[in-house]
Amino acid sequence: MNLNPLVAFLKKSPKEFTKADIINYVVANEIKMIDFRYVAGDGRLKTLNFILTDLHYLEQILSTGERVDGSSLFPNFLHAGSSDLYVIPRFSTAFLDPFNEIPTLSMFCSFFNKDGEPMKNSPEYILKKAAQNFTSVTGMNFQAMGELEFYVIGDREDAFPIPNQRGYHEAGPFTKFEQFRRDCMLFIAQAGGMIKYGHSEVGNFTLGDKIYEQNEIEFLVTDVCDAADQLVLAKWIIRSMAYRYNLDVTFAPKITTAKAGSGMHIHTRITKEGVNQYVKDGALSETAKKAIAGYMTCAASLTAFGNMNPTSYFRLVPHQEAPTSICWGDRNRSVLVRVPLGWTGSNNMVAMANPKENPEIQDYSDKQTIEFRCPDGSADIYLLMAGLCVAARHGFEMENPLEIAGKTYVDVNIHRQENRKMMDSLAQLPASCWDSAGELEKNRAVFEKHGVFDPQIIDDIIRQLKSFNDQHIREEIANNPPKMAEMVDTYFYCG
Repeated sequence: MNLNPLVAFLKKSPKEFTKADIINYVVANEIKMIDFRYVAGDGRLKTLNFILTDLHYLEQILSTGERVDGSSLFPNFLHAGSSDLYVIPRFSTAFLDPFNEIPTLSMFCSFFNKDGEPMKNSPEYILKKAAQNFTSVTGMNFQAMGELEFYVIGDREDAFPIPNQRGYHEAGPFTKFEQFRRDCMLFIAQAGGMIKYGHSEVGNFTLGDKIYEQNEIEFLVTDVCDAADQLVLAKWIIRSMAYRYNLDVTFAPKITTAKAGSGMHIHTRITKEGVNQYVKDGALSETAKKAIAGYMTCAASLTAFGNMNPTSYFRLVPHQEAPTSICWGDRNRSVLVRVPLGWTGSNNMVAMANPKENPEIQDYSDKQTIEFRCPDGSADIYLLMAGLCVAARHGFEMENPLEIAGKTYVDVNIHRQENRKMMDSLAQLPASCWDSAGELEKNRAVFEKHGVFDPQIIDDIIRQLKSFNDQHIREEIANNPPKMAEMVDTYFYCG
């Protein structure tokens, strides 16, 4: 069963969609408009609308795309004197717009320059290069999925309250926005998103006449480029659904003190010929440990793509289920990189819970992932995924990855007082955008290797991060608490 109307109609997977398929669907379903969608330099989805006057015009826009003003979309590195770009639709991303009353088909686009070549600094193209380069270096494929956390904000109700910061997996009527989350999940799935599950999260509080409830939607593992597209799509749908519901939504990493912040954890998996390489003989493999070593080495600089405004660093503090130290562990939520439960045990749990089931042992090791836990909703999703791709590849190019993996492994909660000495021995994540920029500068050669990240885009990100001038932000907030509220307002709709 597939909820995507195009898949149901065309009877093929999205990766097999052709121009002829799109035209066939448009004609058969009386589609009136086409929307091109693409992510600009601010990380948000943009739209170009086409009204379909005849088949010739449909054929034309699908074949040639359209011109756009690149200097407005990417003002940091494209200038008005030479800024025209082409946006070319990617047929595999086509979906029926769930919000438009006029029957409308939407497609994500790629950017091309005046010579008809991919725009080298487009985040979507950087991710594509990173994925291809990972495969060429390692002979394996890099996959990913995201956990998208967000707060839903609506009018306060006093009936069936949830205890403060106890909203994890709560159900209605205690949680007030479960139906909203369900509707979001349905629309995301209909648009091609591969969802694993959704649930309420820890964070919940009331402030004035408003209630704030944290939610999470988690996706299934897929090719890293598709995983990025799905996160971008999901953020757009969740925001659009909130507008329809007369609610507000924020993906901001931190919106108040002493309450759970929102992250965007990224799970990764490496496969070869369809087989998960993170597990061997029921245990974590050397392949997994090499990737982890890459994450450990690049962790501080990866914040430049995954934690891109000052409020990110209000979340990355101890005792808030957010990482601060560069380390990894099994099922340990105090670490930066977590190896979650992976169904590698020998018991058939379904048969034990259901006596009528046959106790057959099956291999579910393909479900094992590795979770990178510091990113948040301020991230440039394509650059973050590209950075993780590069970091994992770096783990295979290093001289001593298994030694690094061994030195950075921990098996305790490092935020407990009795483990303070261990925490102090570990490298720490940056404390500000300014520090993050410095880490990217120190590690830029890793990201620029093989031509994945162009030096210009690295320069641009460093400049952008330093422009916040937040190198003393935690001290400034301690001395002037209202400043945090001002910054939260500024970055409330980040990413």
